This record gives sequence, structure tokens and C-alpha cells, in this order.
Amino acid sequence: MGGLVVRPAGRRKEILESFIRHVAEYGYERTNLGDIAKELGMSKGTIVHHFGTKAQMLCELEENYMNHQLDAVRSMWERLAKPQERIAAIVFASAILQVVARDATVASQREVVQLADDPGMQEVRKLRRELQRMTEEELRRGIDEGLFRPVDVEVVSLQLWGSVQWMWVWFQPGGRHTPEAIGSTFVDVLLGGLLVDRFGLSALSDPNGEVATVVRETFAADAAK
Repeated sequence: MGGLVVRPAGRRKEILESFIRHVAEYGYERTNLGDIAKELGMSKGTIVHHFGTKAQMLCELEENYMNHQLDAVRSMWERLAKPQERIAAIVFASAILQVVARDATVASQREVVQLADDPGMQEVRKLRRELQRMTEEELRRGIDEGLFRPVDVEVVSLQLWGSVQWMWVWFQPGGRHTPEAIGSTFVDVLLGGLLVDRFGLSALSDPNGEVATVVRETFAADAAK
């Protein structure tokens, strides 16, 4: 897993990566700490010593993923100033994460229902709201600057995140479509419906254009740390 991957030290790193992989493949409910212990040649007590409960492991997975996603978006936005560029960056990032951090992305997104009312997920919900707030702010700025049509920014933000966060269900790494191609199509449709003037849409949705390049470089720099 590259990109948005937390790198804890020692055996803790092995345990968390194995847990993430199991959740991505089987789902949280079917993930068994005993299976992980057997896979890693350790006792289940060692896992409990490092993490406590399985629920605490899921919470750590989600918090780590959301914190790194927020950091990545902020890094991209430092290089992309326009609202339409920043919205496009979110879309490309969501698609490219399906490859550069596949296990963590699938594990996080398939268990989104756990975030609804679980008291242990309060911090995760806070982080998700921050990402939502940042998105709404850029949509609102685009409207105020006459770049976007007047829309309900809350609904459009939910539409954006609701669509990209289900990519894991149908996207197949190494398949017919690259993540950049998927991102390009999503950007074309989403921004095509928002922009007052679509003259620059092809540049924004270009899988080899500036926005996609900034996203790829951001993840590459993070993976190299």
C-alpha cells in the first residue's frame, strides 16, 4: 500500500497492515483477530496488547486514513488555487487512491456504516465533516465568483463524495480503465454540470493535465517519505 498509509513501527505495523488487508477483503465483521495472529505467527494476546479491541483497530484505521486524506488534499490545494481545480483534485485523488492505497481505501470505505452512530468514531466523523466543509467552501466560492451555477452546495458536496466513495465496489485495478481515466470522466460530468463557462473543462478533466499531475505527485511524495 502506497500513498495514504500509516507506518507504525515494528510488529504493530505488521498487525495493522494485516488487519487493513483483511477488512478490505472480508469486511469488518468477518475479520478475525485469531486469523491475523496465525498469519503473522504471533498470539492473539500480542494483538490485544498493541491495539486493545478489534473496534479500536477499526477506529485507528479510519482516523489514520482520514487524517492522511485531509493532509493530501491540503497539499494539493496549496498548488491549485481555483475552486474548479480543487474540486477536480478531490475527484482525481479519490480515483487514484483506488490504486495507490487500495487496501486502506477499500477497508475504510466499505465500513462507512460504522461511522453513523458509533461513539468510538466521533473523531472520524469530525474529520469527515472537515473534508465536507472544505468541499462546500470551494463550491460556494465558485458560485460567488461566478464560475459555478447557483446550486445547493451541501447537496452537491454529498453527491460528489457519495459517488467517489463507492468506486471501490466496481473499480478493478489493472482493468480496462485507469484511475486517471475514471477521474477524468467523473470530473467532466460533475464540473460540466457546475461550470457557467465550460471552455476550460477539457483541461480540468485531462488525465495528463495539471490537476491530475499535481494529485499523482502529491501521492508519490507521500509514498517516498
